[in-house]
Amino acid sequence: MLWRVRGGSLSIRAVSPEGASVRSCMQTCTSACYGARVSKTVQIRDLDEETYRGLSVRAAEAGLSVPEFLRQEAERIARRPSMVEWLHRTERHGAPVRTIDVVTALDEQRGEWPHAGR
Repeated sequence: MLWRVRGGSLSIRAVSPEGASVRSCMQTCTSACYGARVSKTVQIRDLDEETYRGLSVRAAEAGLSVPEFLRQEAERIARRPSMVEWLHRTERHGAPVRTIDVVTALDEQRGEWPHAGR
């Protein structure tokens, strides 16, 4: 506790061992807890009509509102690895592929080239 006399009146202020006031600590804790409990909101500005119309169509096809459709899409994107993560994973597990192997496989799939005998 910190005791102070200001202008003839006594002021009592609780202080933590680190020097921060208890009120400050409580506000920080309240803010942190509030942020953990409350869902986050995202606002997208300057969306052109064509884009919004496309989102509306996709949402309707899925039987959802546009905000619900966008929430589900955001969750799907957040669950996927980033491009850097994906490249890092595939780099470790993949075997080297030679160009000649790719060309040979494509030639086998395509068949004979037209007019190859000319």
